Amino acid sequence: MTYSLESFKKSKALLVVFMCNHCPYVIAIQERLNEIAKEYANQGVSVIGINSNDPLYKDADSFENMKLTAKEWGLQFPYVMDETQEVARAYDAVCTPDPYLFAKVGNQFILRYRGRIDDSWKDESLVQEQSLRLAIDAILFGKKISENQIPSMGCSIKWKELTAQKLAEKAAQAAAQSGEKK
Repeated sequence: MTYSLESFKKSKALLVVFMCNHCPYVIAIQERLNEIAKEYANQGVSVIGINSNDPLYKDADSFENMKLTAKEWGLQFPYVMDETQEVARAYDAVCTPDPYLFAKVGNQFILRYRGRIDDSWKDESLVQEQSLRLAIDAILFGKKISENQIPSMGCSIKWKELTAQKLAEKAAQAAAQSGEKK
């Protein structure tokens, strides 16, 4: 299935999260993200996860593995692949997880928050500030969202050109090792 902003036209807010299957940062927060999706669904907040990683760089990020991961994690929102990486580039996404929260204003979605999910990605028991939830609540209750938005921390997006570079380096290494053995 293909999604667009039109797919979420009845939503009051839209949370777009760039994520993947293998990143320890995503693995650590996936339950919290799922809870956000469940908790806010009845309040008009939609969530979509987008994997923009090149699966040739890391097979764990293949579409087949995405389907397995979505099932294993019990994801409560669509989890889609950005095969061309055009979506990630358009959003200027840099890492996983990288959350973007949009408020519905008239017929448009306006970016209101781009930042961390909370202040302790690694250990939920240490969370003191639930930054993303505060931003969602602000949208739902018509309040101002803090301009102090701390960026998300995570694994870099695995760009296709990085994969090409990695494969070229491996080929050069193999050729060099092959030449040494002669």
